[in-house]
Amino acid sequence: MKIKELYQQLVPRPRTPVTWKRALPLIFFLLLYAGLCAGLEISGVLMFARPWAFVLILFSVWVWWLSVAGYGGLSKGRALATLLTRLGMLGLFVILIAEPRSVRVRDVISVIYAIDRSDSINQDFEDAALAFVTKSVTEKPPQDEAGLVVFGRNSAVELPPRVSFPFEAYNSRIDRDATNLEQTLSLAAAMLPEENRGRIVLISDGTETEGAISQILDELKSRDIAVDVLPMQYEYDKEVWLENLELPRFVKLGENYEAAVVLSSLKDGTGRLVLRENGEPIFKKEVSFKAGKNRFVVPISLRDPGYYEYSATIETKPADDQLRENNTVMNYIYVEGEGKVLVVTDPAGDERDWETLEKAIREGERNVEVVSAYEFPSDSLSLMPYDAILFVNVPADAFNVIQLKAVHDAVFNQGIGFMMVGGDNSFGPGGYHRTVIEDALPVTMDITKKKVLPKGALAIILHTCEFPEGNTWGKRITKQAIKVLGAQDEVGVLAYDYMEGEKWLFKLTPAGEYEKMVPKINGAQIGDMPSFVNTMRLGLEGLKKSDASTKHMIIISDGDPQAPNPALISEFLKNKVSVSMVAIFPHGGRDISKMRDIAGVTGGRYYFPSDPNQLPSIFIKESKTLKRSMIQNETFTPEVGMISPVLKGIDRIPPLFGYVLTTIKPRAEGVLNAPEKKEAEGEIDPVLAFWRYGLGTTAAFTSDLSSNWGKDWVDWDHYQAFVKQLMIKISRVQKQDHLKMWSHVRGNNATIMVEDFHPKESFLNVAARISGPHERKETVVLKQVGPRRYQASVPLWGKGRYQVMVLGKAGGREDHANGGFIVPYSPEYLRFRSNPIVLEEIARRTGGQSLDPDNATDVIYGRRDPKQSSNPIFDWFLIALAILVPLDVGIRRIQIDWYVIKGWFGIGKEQKQSTETMGTLLQRKQVVADDLDARRAETTERSTQSTIAQLQEQRQQRRPGSTTESPGKPETKKKESGPPPPPAPTDKTSTTGRLLDMKRKRNSEDKDNEQK
Repeated sequence: MKIKELYQQLVPRPRTPVTWKRALPLIFFLLLYAGLCAGLEISGVLMFARPWAFVLILFSVWVWWLSVAGYGGLSKGRALATLLTRLGMLGLFVILIAEPRSVRVRDVISVIYAIDRSDSINQDFEDAALAFVTKSVTEKPPQDEAGLVVFGRNSAVELPPRVSFPFEAYNSRIDRDATNLEQTLSLAAAMLPEENRGRIVLISDGTETEGAISQILDELKSRDIAVDVLPMQYEYDKEVWLENLELPRFVKLGENYEAAVVLSSLKDGTGRLVLRENGEPIFKKEVSFKAGKNRFVVPISLRDPGYYEYSATIETKPADDQLRENNTVMNYIYVEGEGKVLVVTDPAGDERDWETLEKAIREGERNVEVVSAYEFPSDSLSLMPYDAILFVNVPADAFNVIQLKAVHDAVFNQGIGFMMVGGDNSFGPGGYHRTVIEDALPVTMDITKKKVLPKGALAIILHTCEFPEGNTWGKRITKQAIKVLGAQDEVGVLAYDYMEGEKWLFKLTPAGEYEKMVPKINGAQIGDMPSFVNTMRLGLEGLKKSDASTKHMIIISDGDPQAPNPALISEFLKNKVSVSMVAIFPHGGRDISKMRDIAGVTGGRYYFPSDPNQLPSIFIKESKTLKRSMIQNETFTPEVGMISPVLKGIDRIPPLFGYVLTTIKPRAEGVLNAPEKKEAEGEIDPVLAFWRYGLGTTAAFTSDLSSNWGKDWVDWDHYQAFVKQLMIKISRVQKQDHLKMWSHVRGNNATIMVEDFHPKESFLNVAARISGPHERKETVVLKQVGPRRYQASVPLWGKGRYQVMVLGKAGGREDHANGGFIVPYSPEYLRFRSNPIVLEEIARRTGGQSLDPDNATDVIYGRRDPKQSSNPIFDWFLIALAILVPLDVGIRRIQIDWYVIKGWFGIGKEQKQSTETMGTLLQRKQVVADDLDARRAETTERSTQSTIAQLQEQRQQRRPGSTTESPGKPETKKKESGPPPPPAPTDKTSTTGRLLDMKRKRNSEDKDNEQK
């Protein structure tokens, strides 16, 4: 029953007969709707992603039926308007579900040129590729776009696709020791605008050492992106290379051993074989070799413990060998001995900073080696002979990034101890903020707000650096400069963009938001700035708004922009903003005196480095000038925090005369602290702190151990004991492990082998962690291949030094082994011929072509097929639907008085205000109103008199002795007590009068019922 009722509500029965004529509005709507949607689709104006949704338009029949079968009390015209409005709403709703998209057709081709710059491509091929791109772009149609990507192991965008092609020099820095075509094609495809016909021109030799192109080719095909290829073809018929340098796995001091050199050649030949030990030649000999593999044995002898690095080189005639990069191989031997302490000093420092400390370490029966930062090793394997490393008041800019990374890896992977000793060039003031050294230390250089000091503001202006990888260098050193700043210091970067002119990459922002700044710096398109004026003024306005106490600007440029006017320089002086200028490769020796003058007048510094490698240290040095004064020159006596063996036997601690502000890290061990200050209540300034980092122990001594801040400590009778116990605390513990590890490199793979020499044989779970170039790490599990022997093969990822840390576990047993290997040259140098087959496969699967340099422009830009793109346009249809909803309500609910509307617009005012008929009606209305008032008064009077009489009669009936009617005749009593009936209407009474009489009669009866 309920279903039937529901059906009747949804599909009501018509009140009047429904004819086919009443279906004409529905038929008209459906024909118009279908024609409009089909016309938009066919004409290419719109497309619908879900055309099946148009089936829902059948609900229009139901909407029509509700209109014709129901009863809305509307006139025919309003009912028709309501029906059409609702059909329109339904049609718009169906279009929204069908997902309309506007269609745009553009006859523009966007081309991305991808140039292979890997090590397998020599300079001649690179120059030819660049010349081809320049010629092709020059001849392209003016409306088409061109961009440039370069690649090796990784890919980088030189220029995004644009109508102009302002290429001057390679600015992207890539790793050239491998070829990754997959990443290159993916990046090039991502750079192509969706609205244009996209095409990629790949210029390469076809060799692929990383990645797999199969998947990306399918994706390019699905996106209709063709890849045209220009092969770089070569084949070397004469080539000599060294494959391996074999050294003994286990050695003893004083015994003689042999080193074996494996040489390969495509043809017979001769050459001189040279073997070097730690850079010094120990063997030279003329050798003859056959085509194929050759093995040469060289005697070696080890007399002292330490780290020995060997390199073998084959020297041949230039005509017999076309690639020189693969003529050297390297390997090393480490002979364990008594551990040493390495003291690292500032090359420009004072000997008094470390001489007392060095003496105390020697008196503690430790071997000490003192080196300057310039002499510090660049790989962690070279640090294996040392048990501890000390940085004594040496700044970060005295090292390069590779040296600092070597310290970090030596501590974490090899267990070597590390300590930084304070001074004005250490910790934060030394530029170690956000470096790998800060990661290893138990303190951070970020200062909390309770210790806040006057902050600084730094604005960096980047001008395109027109030397190889110039813009990449600019971005890199900018990021390094920001890292040096404190978290509260402000920094902003400005650049000249080819499209937008002078602009902020980001305005002055706290340096603590470094992670947010990096993507903006990496994505910057740095152009050739025509003038210093606008950019310097823009930077000055930002610095003026800052509340920093120290304000500074750094500009890196080639010196050709127009110099700022004296008025602008005066503004810099007025606002106390100093400017440092870095001149890089000025064009043709252009006069750069204006840069020197700007720096001199504003109180900044001027630099003219001849090597881009000097740029990072320059920017770090400049950023350090903004560092808040973290140096506390005050006399205090350190307070003991946690009890430590370092303080064993020490009952009194002398005062110190200064320290560097730092913040201790969570879980670090604070042994000595500065007294708590009132203005920084609850904050502790560490003086001596330790913690465990990886396999090593690190320490931070924020004061110094020299005659400066620690002058009372130098004369302290416990000074030598304190230093000795300090070295014991941080030094690597020599533990007898039973695992021995060695490795072997062949081609692009390394084999790691581990042997177990434990007295009791047992099965071990052995894993190796491999750290290599590009800060990449891999973990592999070694499988047992024989009794007590485990092995794993690892694919390599480029040339460089690989460090291996092995861990073996079995029950409660845990053993370690450390080692490594060196890949002296890129596997790219083992490619002696190009691989055009790969390029042909790329072109075939993506619909591209193999190009001929003579007619390449016509082929690339001549295959024109206008690109049809679409964008969703939901908003417009939603707006239309939102308009129809209130319109539908208005049509059904609002009655329009056209006479009033005409009156608003003054229509009909000149006509007579009243006609004879209108006057008669008004007169009749007045008569009726007077009659109604008279009758209403008469009725009220009668009702009042009747009510009074009735009350008097009831009062007499209640009196004693009064006569009443018998109970058997109540009807008569009621009839007599009621009001007299209204007079019967006469023939002269009007219709209105009769209606009023009927109303009065009904009211009278209601009152009688209430009284009853």
